[in-house]
Amino acid sequence: MPQPKSRKIAVLGYRSVGKSSLTIQFVEGQFVDSYDPTIENTFTKTMTVNGQEYNLQLVDTAGQDEYSIFPQSYTIDVDGYILIYSVTSYKRPFLFSASMCSFEVVRVIHEKLLDMVGNVQVPIILVGNKKDLHMERVISFEEGKALAESWNAAFLESSAKENQTAVEVFRRMILEVEKMEAGQPQGRTPCSMM
Repeated sequence: MPQPKSRKIAVLGYRSVGKSSLTIQFVEGQFVDSYDPTIENTFTKTMTVNGQEYNLQLVDTAGQDEYSIFPQSYTIDVDGYILIYSVTSYKRPFLFSASMCSFEVVRVIHEKLLDMVGNVQVPIILVGNKKDLHMERVISFEEGKALAESWNAAFLESSAKENQTAVEVFRRMILEVEKMEAGQPQGRTPCSMM
């Protein structure tokens, strides 16, 4: 077997979209139902994809909003980005002002990311999380897929409650990083709904 490759993946998105839950489900195989705002956590996991072993460093970032300053540390030595929104999140007015939904915020994060890295060819996967909450869904699969296509990025829907979809998100991220390194266009494989 070839030498293991190291990959650093940043997980970005609005607060409470399930970034930590998805990451912990992948790393530890358990669903964390409670919400405790993340400042920033780093996890490690070894994964084999297509016969190649990868040592993954996963940066579970603090929730971003439309006014957050994009930390430069999120771009240093990062090989790929998982941008997550909640399929249940739509505009929720606060007491005195309207806030953006996670789907709108993920667009802002994408713009900030491209501004920071200065390269539009960065491996990105857009993930619509919480797909198990059928009755609360307000963002359709088609809306997520269209946004990912406009970025030339891969797209998946997931549920942090389901280990299989969590594993697939990170497996797909590795494949996107490898395609980019091999000089192939990103996001051109079929979209998946698990």
